[in-house]
Amino acid sequence: MLEWLVAVCIVILVVLLWPGTKYFGTESPPDALLHGLGIAQQAAAKDKTGRCVSDRKGSDGAQTACATAVTDDKARTVALICKPSALANYLLKHCRTFNNYSPCVGWTWRASAFLQSVHEACWPYDSPVQFVRDNLQLSDDGLVALDWAVPSYQKRRRTSSHSTSPVLLIIPNSFGKITRNVLKLCETALSHGYLPAVFNRRSHNGTPLTTLKLQQFGDPTDLREAVRYIRYRQPAGRLYAVSESSGSGLLLSYLGECGSSSYVTAAVCLSPVFRCQSWFENGLCWPLQWALVLYQKICLSRYRTVLGETIQTDALFSSCSLRGLEEALFCQSGQVGSAPATGTSSSNTSGAWDAYWEHNEPLRDVDEVAIPVLSVCAQDDPIRGDTQSTVPMELFESNPHFFLLLTERGGHCGFSTLSEGSTAGASGVVGPAAAPNSGMESRGTNWSHRALLEFFRATTDFFAAEERAKQLAARRRGLGGGAVGRVFRHRSVSTCKRVPVCSHNIHAIYNWQRSYTR
Repeated sequence: MLEWLVAVCIVILVVLLWPGTKYFGTESPPDALLHGLGIAQQAAAKDKTGRCVSDRKGSDGAQTACATAVTDDKARTVALICKPSALANYLLKHCRTFNNYSPCVGWTWRASAFLQSVHEACWPYDSPVQFVRDNLQLSDDGLVALDWAVPSYQKRRRTSSHSTSPVLLIIPNSFGKITRNVLKLCETALSHGYLPAVFNRRSHNGTPLTTLKLQQFGDPTDLREAVRYIRYRQPAGRLYAVSESSGSGLLLSYLGECGSSSYVTAAVCLSPVFRCQSWFENGLCWPLQWALVLYQKICLSRYRTVLGETIQTDALFSSCSLRGLEEALFCQSGQVGSAPATGTSSSNTSGAWDAYWEHNEPLRDVDEVAIPVLSVCAQDDPIRGDTQSTVPMELFESNPHFFLLLTERGGHCGFSTLSEGSTAGASGVVGPAAAPNSGMESRGTNWSHRALLEFFRATTDFFAAEERAKQLAARRRGLGGGAVGRVFRHRSVSTCKRVPVCSHNIHAIYNWQRSYTR
């Protein structure tokens, strides 16, 4: 028995350490990484400021702006891929974090994309942040939850509705797991004056399941009602949104369906999954897929009896892939209590699978998005997959609302840096509303969190400057026409012929004339 236990431990160590060994060969880590991904480095001409614009252009003249940071005498590039615009130039000028990324290299576990991704997803985090939950009853009697993050030292658990602090809506991954990345983001947002609120879907993270309906992958109906509640509770504060991992599918679906009425000022997707149908179909490497399937089964096992009234629970809990779980939850037409027709089951399931993604693919209404959206991705992301086939470069090169911050290294929601444990780089970011809270514990801030906070600040300042420019132009036009208006100020111009007069108005004018003559 002891020999079997030792063998299992060795296998687990090999599975965990083997993905990181390919970065520590004779090649330098970035070169080995790019060689493994099949991505060729592009020559770029740097200017005096350290920024560069590559020679690669899109079909409509889109360019890739590269911000470079130097670490160990090696150039680590972070590419901002977008369509040229005034906002893009403003971001390159004012977002210093974009060109200040120094990934971990050498013989350290943080240099492995796989290990730092697993660490951010599974390792516990002693956060000084506590949560106050609001359970929201939806129009169909379902329940979703909003967890408002508050510092542990704060005695007052509720924020005044008259507060002008911006609200940061955080959408975790589609499996409902609250990761270290989400907890650290709440802590960082609190220290910069935001009001973080974590959105929990039906049955996720302890939210009671009060109906037989689960939220589909890209159905934004529940999120729309949650945003309305946030606007009701905090009407004076701006609303920003951040999504993590596969939770970006829900955020992109919401922004696409709502368009200009989303109430969101700007949004950020951390390590998003763009082409979700192919992501479910291709699957992940077996350790990751096994862990995600097991976690989802554990969460759903609590409601096995009640879910058995609408879905085939045997097929649900016997599936071994993410696609099998999603199909069993939302694409099975057979009802419990009647014998399923096995002859037509496979054909119906395949057709239902394609129809399911026609209504849940995150990029189905991407042309309707009307706010700036920043996607932070790493080329070595082990969850999303190969960059060339999973990241829609044409979207960022043609749509002025989408920006891609692409790093060479960082894993999945990892983005570990050399100064991860220090707070030297965290003092330069200031939120759009309030000053940092002095009572929060000083910790190292994740690079991606600093980047998204700077993105929010820069977009807010840019739109404020644009609004001031429009008001100034309108004021100048008003002053230009004011001289003409003053010419007619003392002239008596009758307009009674153009105004319809009713009997009520005649009596009012008559009574006013009588009182005036007296």
